[in-house]
Amino acid sequence: MSETALIFIDLETTGTRATRDRITEIAALKIANGEVIDRWSSLIYPEGKVPAQISQLTGIDDRMLSSAPRFVQIAKSLREWLGDGHLVAHNARFDYSFLRNEFKRAGLDYRTSIICTLRMSRRLAPQERQHNLKALLSRYDIIPLRHHRAGDDVNALWSLWQAWQKEHSTDTWQNLLNEEQRHRTLPAHLDSAQLEGLPATPGVYLFYGHNQLPLYVGKSINLRSRVLGHFQRDHQDDKEMRLAQQVQQIEWEETAGDLGAQLREAQLVKRLMPIMNRQLRKQGKLATWHWPEGENCPELISGSALNQPQSKKLYGLFRNATDAKKALRSIVEEHQLCPRVMGLEKGKGRCFANQLGKCNGACNGQEPIAVHTQRAKGALQQLQINAWPWSGSIAIEERPTGNSPPAWHVVRQWCYLGSAASIEQARALADTPTLFDVDSYRILNRFLRHPEQYGLTVTEL
Repeated sequence: MSETALIFIDLETTGTRATRDRITEIAALKIANGEVIDRWSSLIYPEGKVPAQISQLTGIDDRMLSSAPRFVQIAKSLREWLGDGHLVAHNARFDYSFLRNEFKRAGLDYRTSIICTLRMSRRLAPQERQHNLKALLSRYDIIPLRHHRAGDDVNALWSLWQAWQKEHSTDTWQNLLNEEQRHRTLPAHLDSAQLEGLPATPGVYLFYGHNQLPLYVGKSINLRSRVLGHFQRDHQDDKEMRLAQQVQQIEWEETAGDLGAQLREAQLVKRLMPIMNRQLRKQGKLATWHWPEGENCPELISGSALNQPQSKKLYGLFRNATDAKKALRSIVEEHQLCPRVMGLEKGKGRCFANQLGKCNGACNGQEPIAVHTQRAKGALQQLQINAWPWSGSIAIEERPTGNSPPAWHVVRQWCYLGSAASIEQARALADTPTLFDVDSYRILNRFLRHPEQYGLTVTEL
């Protein structure tokens, strides 16, 4: 590492989203053989307004940036200046992500090794609670002229680096840098020791932030690959960047296979309500369509009907009435059904769709109601919920590859009741009370259409 220059860098930006927000100031020091050999400093016009809260924090406002160069104007010279130097920054992946995206917009590719002083601080002083730059500078009696200005912060960071070097022997310091390079893609607040033993097997993983706040629950058929993958795309994805900035603890559970992982993920998301999961969050009151005998149109009923054995046909699973009506309206338009007869439009006589030639005329006698009803019921078949084909609970045996033991997933009326290590334990779960879950239904419906394709065995309990 001594043969390659170190580039100490600090950026000020218009926000925290590297793919959308922009750089407003760059300051950098080039270090070789322990000496500053060059400096780079410039305000950058972000091609947009600086938010008021950012101006209050940094002191950089639109007036100051009005005559500053755009990044594209300095991109080539900055890229040449950076060379192949190792980038050193506090919370380095944040600055690195912004640089990579700005260079990409300018048509240049920028990739380099990074050294994160935030992560180094956590290794050097694990007993300390605060590792932000302001706290570190205070701890070492380093007083910058101004906080949140790139030039002052990068000078202070270099002073901190020198103070650390004085505290440690050459061998200890080199070992620290080598360790940092091995874990350079990991989030700054995450202890690399937490990833030891992370297996390349199916399962679910849980990311926690400060004070054990659940951030995200995920699943994969290869836990190790999936978890590490989160931390290699942060410069491309704002969600991954937010996750990398906040994650402080990781937990995981191994499962027998993909089915167990998907069911457990849906269950944990609803229990923990992690702030970065959206698709599998608590579903509230579901809605579904039912067509009463003798009626000309379907009626919207509560999804609670799915908690009981199904004696009537139900069409679609929706998180609210708005989604249900939107789906029905799409079918009505596709098959030139009458929105008025189908209960989507009030009034009497000829509907507006018929006037446009988009309804076959059930509203005004052009199409017999019986014919319309038959066509409508046929069109709704694409939404029909599969009836539960068993009399009670079942156990789905899932066998992993290799010599690991199987698992039995217990299900009743499309509801996941839990998993067991034996068929005897599975029977004990058969009467567990639960409520219908749309996500579990969709997962199970897919796997149980052809269980043999997934190596599954179904046993009635």
